[in-house]
Amino acid sequence: MINYLRGKITYKDDKSLILENQGIGFKIFASPDILKKVVEGEETKIFTCLYLRETAAELYGFSTPKELELFEILNDISGIGPKTAMMLASLGSLERLKETMEKGELPSEIKGIGKKRAQKILLELTGKIKEIRKPFDTDEIDGTLDVLISLGFSRQRAKEVLSEIPDEPNQEERVKKALKALGR
Repeated sequence: MINYLRGKITYKDDKSLILENQGIGFKIFASPDILKKVVEGEETKIFTCLYLRETAAELYGFSTPKELELFEILNDISGIGPKTAMMLASLGSLERLKETMEKGELPSEIKGIGKKRAQKILLELTGKIKEIRKPFDTDEIDGTLDVLISLGFSRQRAKEVLSEIPDEPNQEERVKKALKALGR
């Protein structure tokens, strides 16, 4: 929803900072790495994720889009809250996080992850790494699959038909051929 904010850092403590943009001060929870880098009074750009709970709406900030993506992946793992996910995301990449956890060398700032929880996280991370490394589906990249789904066909049926159609450089031709096959 809010991908990044650019503005002046007006305040920071050991857990968060306030970034002023257009006269509005946004409280952003950030990792110790970011808090060390930013300087009060200077303008900066912070990539953010809005986390909504029943009782609060919180912004979490990251220095790169990669850290933000890692946060979103980690935050989806059950048993990991946004603050823990933020701390883990500060390690930079899924592979580096996995290596660090396998060695049992988590930073001291990351609290609440015992041996069993670490094993569970490692299992889920391994699955996420495999998922991310899957080759791209060309039907999804060129949007043909989305077109067929928007026309009311199931994802599974549309994928089956598209796998039988020879590759066409033109999306329109692929959609026409898929519709013919689906109409049989």
